[in-house]
Amino acid sequence: MPLLLATTNPGKQREFRRLLSPLRTRVVTSDEVGIALDVDEPHDTYAENAVAKAIAFARASGLVSVADDSGIEVAALDWGPGVRSARWAGDKGREADRMLEALAGVGDRRARMICALAVAIPGAPEPAVELFTGVMEGTIASERRGSGGFGYDPVFLVAGRGVTTAQLPEGEKDRVSHRGRAVAAALPRLHELLVAR
Repeated sequence: MPLLLATTNPGKQREFRRLLSPLRTRVVTSDEVGIALDVDEPHDTYAENAVAKAIAFARASGLVSVADDSGIEVAALDWGPGVRSARWAGDKGREADRMLEALAGVGDRRARMICALAVAIPGAPEPAVELFTGVMEGTIASERRGSGGFGYDPVFLVAGRGVTTAQLPEGEKDRVSHRGRAVAAALPRLHELLVAR
């Protein structure tokens, strides 16, 4: 059975395909299965937003669907922008620059990246949902560093490493990132659902 990625974000799709490769099952996008969905994310928690997306895609496709909601939390921004991270930056692609502007001259640069991953399993009357989480601690750099990743990666310094997530090789980023940790926690359950049957 294929696994459906409940995201249209190309950066997330690439990352999810790498992270889910140990499953050795077909990972598909909504485009590949002919589904066009735009699910709102109005909720106040990562988990609620992830669950809403996963359920919508599982209902529409009849496939086990995986969705995440993730964000950056910064001490100097009262641990925001959090669940509003994507919209807080304004134009897509400006996330790192917007963060640098917001923290110009700020000494406390502690930050963390959070990911809530929802796995929706089709069934009646509603899909069942299981949740997994991942957290990556770090700080905000004073300038952009590295060309990998997307979003806030060029300014997020990984705790104890002295490099941003945009400077890490993909395999290393996958091991330490918030999304990587959430997917690693989910892999045994996804294997049961999709491979071990």
